[in-house]
Amino acid sequence: MQDCLMDGLIDTLKLLPYLLVTFILLEVLEHKLSKKNESILKNNKKLGPILGGVLGALPQCGFSAMAANLFSSRVITIGTLVAIFLSTSDEMLPIMLSEQTDILVLLRIIGFKVLVGIIVGFIVDFIYRKKIREEAEEPHIHDMCEENHCHCEEDGIIASSIKHTLKIGLFILIANLLINLIIFKVGEDNLGNVLLHKNIFTYFLASLIGLIPNCAASVIITELYLSGLITVGSLFAGLLTGSGLGLLLLFRTNKNVKENIQILSIVYLTGVIVGILVDLVI
Repeated sequence: MQDCLMDGLIDTLKLLPYLLVTFILLEVLEHKLSKKNESILKNNKKLGPILGGVLGALPQCGFSAMAANLFSSRVITIGTLVAIFLSTSDEMLPIMLSEQTDILVLLRIIGFKVLVGIIVGFIVDFIYRKKIREEAEEPHIHDMCEENHCHCEEDGIIASSIKHTLKIGLFILIANLLINLIIFKVGEDNLGNVLLHKNIFTYFLASLIGLIPNCAASVIITELYLSGLITVGSLFAGLLTGSGLGLLLLFRTNKNVKENIQILSIVYLTGVIVGILVDLVI
């Protein structure tokens, strides 16, 4: 129980620097950008999925948390957000490194996740292109400020950003503690056992476990793969959906619940479909 509390606290503290940087960026965009800079920002959104897919591959889930806030303020597109969520590796990389996994195998796994993220990101942006154009005419950065009831002009950029960070950080801490307690009660071994039945439903279960906004999900899936107990397809099914606290934060910061559910569904189904296809091909 004590480990659950400590893990929840540590996971939250790891995210605070990313949240602070994100809110400082949002404050600058809201108060300091000229019309010319706004135009540059909008035009560069077209290549967002490429940048998102690459950044998401870094060995932590901080960028997925940043992406949720940036998308809620419409600084990045829905495709860029999806690309980041799909390429995020959470605890997979350090675990495989500690197990001395062949570096070429590791690079293939990461590269494949990045590729899937970029491709799906561009597809999603193409499907939502009309909505993206409409949102480009009406920035939503100020919505984040209104949602948290701050006084940005009075407090200044840094003080306001710290207030936002602490409010969201408290939410993440509470969510982390609850999730850790649930996993503690259920048991990581029990979660892992549901993946050992090799049938079509394994991919759905792996993707579902990957959605758990906690590092335990990626740890379980990676360890089972390294032990030879699940297929590479099941590995990808779980890792593609493992975006850390990104999805949880999305539901906290983005008011459009229908949109959040659509993003969740896209990430989940991508994990399932890609997992099945990988095992069929390999």
